[in-house]
Amino acid sequence: MAAAPVWSVDPRTGKRLEQVAAEATPQELDEAVRAAHASRTALADRTARIAFLRAAADLLDGSAALVVETADAETALGSGRLTGELGRTTYQLRAFADAVEEGSYLDIRIDHADPDLTPPRPGLRRYKVPLGVVAVYAASNFPLAFSVPGGDTASALAAGCPVVVKAHPDHPATSELCGALLRRAALDAGLPAAVVTVLHGFDAGLELIRHPLVAAAGFTGSIRGGRALFDAAAARPVPIPFHGELGSLNPVVVTPAAAAERAEEIGTGLAGSVTLGVGQFCVKPGLVLVPEGADGDRLADALAKTLADTGPGVLLDHRMRDNFLAGVAERAALPAVTAPVAAGPGGEHTVGAGFLSVPAGELADPAYELLLEECFGPVTVLARYDGPDEAAAVLDRLPGNLSATLQLSAAETAGGPGPAAELIGRVTRLAGRVVVNNWPTGVAVAPAQHHGGPYPAATSHSTSVGGTAIERWLRPVAYQSVPDPLLPPELQDGNPLGLPRRVTP
Repeated sequence: MAAAPVWSVDPRTGKRLEQVAAEATPQELDEAVRAAHASRTALADRTARIAFLRAAADLLDGSAALVVETADAETALGSGRLTGELGRTTYQLRAFADAVEEGSYLDIRIDHADPDLTPPRPGLRRYKVPLGVVAVYAASNFPLAFSVPGGDTASALAAGCPVVVKAHPDHPATSELCGALLRRAALDAGLPAAVVTVLHGFDAGLELIRHPLVAAAGFTGSIRGGRALFDAAAARPVPIPFHGELGSLNPVVVTPAAAAERAEEIGTGLAGSVTLGVGQFCVKPGLVLVPEGADGDRLADALAKTLADTGPGVLLDHRMRDNFLAGVAERAALPAVTAPVAAGPGGEHTVGAGFLSVPAGELADPAYELLLEECFGPVTVLARYDGPDEAAAVLDRLPGNLSATLQLSAAETAGGPGPAAELIGRVTRLAGRVVVNNWPTGVAVAPAQHHGGPYPAATSHSTSVGGTAIERWLRPVAYQSVPDPLLPPELQDGNPLGLPRRVTP
């Protein structure tokens, strides 16, 4: 049977643009994984790896016009947004090259032998080695930064792990183009092209996680899809790490003092965060705790005005549009829910932004559980609370999240023990990133960044953004009483590679 074709589709019209690939057959998938596995020795060369990552960034930047045009045709995200995303993507590649060059990611620790200790200590030397072939499952909403050339791929390659990417069906042409540029960069750096391979097809995605030579996986997407792959990774004869980002409500708490101080500013800022990227950011605020009363009303009015003035937008595909409209309708139909600005169809292929409102006390009723689940698209839920205990009760019902945001007054940010500090402690328990007087949309690529959180936000405690993302694809090994000439160069006396080390005399 011939492999099924893979088409590029214009989300603005729903029409096919071109056939860009075919779904991978079981034999093609097996060949790709085996070729990737065979490339590990070449990728172990740190100098070549550094050159590869930098060459990949240069080739992507050099092809910026074509990459942005191709991605926009498949995603409708716009050239401005995609140009910024490409810059973020190439920055990530260069940042990981710098990290490999600097070397502290290896976490080298040397304890010299000390027979006088009780008990005696043998000579121990520890560092980290790559896991092996990594399966990357590309995201729909970031066709560059969380897709073929994105953070999972860049960090895995930096760790010395070859990558096989399961492309997202929403942007296959972009995936093929970026994959070709990465493979060209590998060859330019003297590495096999097989260090990066792009595959297509739902069945290929399932079989990839089961392949015995795949050593780890990274995923960004839905709870349902991610959980199925997570379970498959755990059910293998040899289970493997699965680093998944599955979904997040990203709660916001507006204190009464903050609402009194700057209700209109918060309402306007919230609208901008909810509609950024047509509400398709994984850290979009999906539940906002707003106090009852006149100040909260002012915030809601500012939110309503800004959303009403926001034009309709195109979602990444028509399936997502259908799911968004159905999800909004189901939530709006709950008895105590109102829709001050109704999110809904903006046209045949677009959607309009809006928000729902509900008394916070209703969220204790299991019938309103749906409001505590992510709705992908430009909509949020305002939960109007009466007093700190009611707000705390809602927070205590929430699952894990990527982010939690607090809007505080100037007096509350002055510091010291008190309700604001207690609130920070409460949301720290349910989120991987705590934001104060800012908005969670926009995840900076920085050494201190953490993009993850308690389940279901993520399936591990690692981050998919920032320098420490490389740690997902490494495992520690300790060498005891091994003669110096037999040690890896990273651990030998004299530090021949000039790497950072922590040494105990």
